[in-house]
Amino acid sequence: MNRLHATKDFWLAALRADGPALWDAVAETGPGVPVPAIPDWTTADLAHHVTGTLRWVRATVTRGVTAFPDVAPGGDPPPDWDEALDQLRRELTGTIETLEALDPDFPAWNWAPQPKRAVFWDRRIAHEISVHRWDAEAAAGRPTPIETKLATDGVAEILDTWLPAGKRQGPTDLHGVVHLVGTDAETEWFVRLRGAGIALLDTGTILDTDDHHARAKATGTASDLQLALMGRKRADQLAISGDPRLVQALRTG
Repeated sequence: MNRLHATKDFWLAALRADGPALWDAVAETGPGVPVPAIPDWTTADLAHHVTGTLRWVRATVTRGVTAFPDVAPGGDPPPDWDEALDQLRRELTGTIETLEALDPDFPAWNWAPQPKRAVFWDRRIAHEISVHRWDAEAAAGRPTPIETKLATDGVAEILDTWLPAGKRQGPTDLHGVVHLVGTDAETEWFVRLRGAGIALLDTGTILDTDDHHARAKATGTASDLQLALMGRKRADQLAISGDPRLVQALRTG
C-alpha cells in the first residue's frame, strides 16, 4: 500500500481551489437544477448543505475540547437564493480562515477512530468540498475530475477513516479481498472484507498462496475511484475483474 503523506497546507490549498469552483458552479446553475448523483437534491439543497456543514464545523473545531458537540449540523431554514449564495461564499472563506488559524494538534472532536485533533477537519473539509464541487459542476453539465493527489488521499480517507467508522453503504455480509488501483497516481490498496469487519492491508502481506478468499480488482483514475466509492459514479464505470459485489461493499456515499 502506497501512502500519500498529506499535510494541513496541502488540504487547505485544495480547499482554496475547490471552494470558489464550487461556488461558481452553484451560482451558474441557479437554485432549482437537479444534482445528478444525489437523488432529490437540487443545487439549492447542495448550497444549503455545504453552508450548514461548514458553519457547524467552524463552531465545533474551535471549542478546544474533544467531547461530542451538543448541536447537530443544519437545522436553519433555507434562505432566498441571493442570501444562500452570500452565505455559502462567506462560509467557504471563513472556514479557510478558521482552519488556517488552528494548530493541527488543537483538540477537536471528530467521528472517526482517530486522534481528536483539528487536523482531522483540515482533511475532511478538503474532501467534502472537492466532492461537492464535482456535484455542483455535474449539475452545471461540466464536471471535472478531482485533482490526482487529492483524490488519492480521498480514497485513503475512505479506507482508513470512513469505513473503520462504520459508515459503509454497501453490503456488509461479504468476505474477500479488494484490490484498488489508481492508474494516474501509481497507487494501489488492498482491503480485506470480513462481513461487517474491514482491514486495510500492506501490499507485502496480502498475496499469500494459502489465501483462498474471493477477490475483486477495480482499476481507474484516483478521481474515478474516489467518486465511485462516494456513490457519485457507478462501479461499472471502473475496470472491474472478479466479484463486483466486493467493490460495492466499499461504497460509503
